[in-house]
Amino acid sequence: MIGALLRAAKNSRLYAFNQIDRDRWVEGEAAHQAAGSRVLDVGAGSAPYRQLFSHCEYKTQDFAQLQPSQLRDGSYGAIDYVCDATSIPVADASFDVIVCTEVLEHVPEPTMVLREFARILRPGGRVLLSAPLGSGIHQEPHHYFGGFTPWWYQRVLTQEGFDSIVIEPNGGSFRFFGQEAVRFARTTAPNQLTMPLVARVAWTPVWLLLLPVLAGVVPLVAAALDRYDRDRRFTVGYHVSATRRGNQE
Repeated sequence: MIGALLRAAKNSRLYAFNQIDRDRWVEGEAAHQAAGSRVLDVGAGSAPYRQLFSHCEYKTQDFAQLQPSQLRDGSYGAIDYVCDATSIPVADASFDVIVCTEVLEHVPEPTMVLREFARILRPGGRVLLSAPLGSGIHQEPHHYFGGFTPWWYQRVLTQEGFDSIVIEPNGGSFRFFGQEAVRFARTTAPNQLTMPLVARVAWTPVWLLLLPVLAGVVPLVAAALDRYDRDRRFTVGYHVSATRRGNQE
């Protein structure tokens, strides 16, 4: 019963706002792209955004080395360029748009990736980026960075030839706290802990008492308070867009 409720939460914005709001952001950006635009989805994985760019010429890139359990939809989509993201085998100024979501933390040289994006984007082309500000280790062993701040995006994108940089937090600190409360409830479930049986039996009623607060009250209160968070220093990550300057440098 509890497991079913936790699984159902993955489809609820209250619990899965990070992915749901990111998908909505990409959907909105895709709707503004002109028909026939050339789009490259870098680190596409299962290519969940393919349909959003159905009016465009949509191509995908990935290094294609993760296990099915590490992929969003359990398998890779059709990948056009199987290669390192720092060396994509296309000509300069080949694309109008590059989409790269939740990838930069998984590449050893993220600055070099953005330099490659500058090379293969046409002048005036747009890059759409997201990456965590903080997250647990995932898709190991290919997880190299803990997070990217607005100042990192601003500095690196500017030096690599981008302007019109827009950086928006994906939720505020309270949303982040609510997400972590649910994570605490899930990871401390008695069947998830390696403690001795006696300790597990003793912990079970305590966990059951905490569960409604951690997985119910805290996320609801966090969602209600999030609009009042001015600093947003603990956001889960950022949605970033930038435009390739007219003259490549």
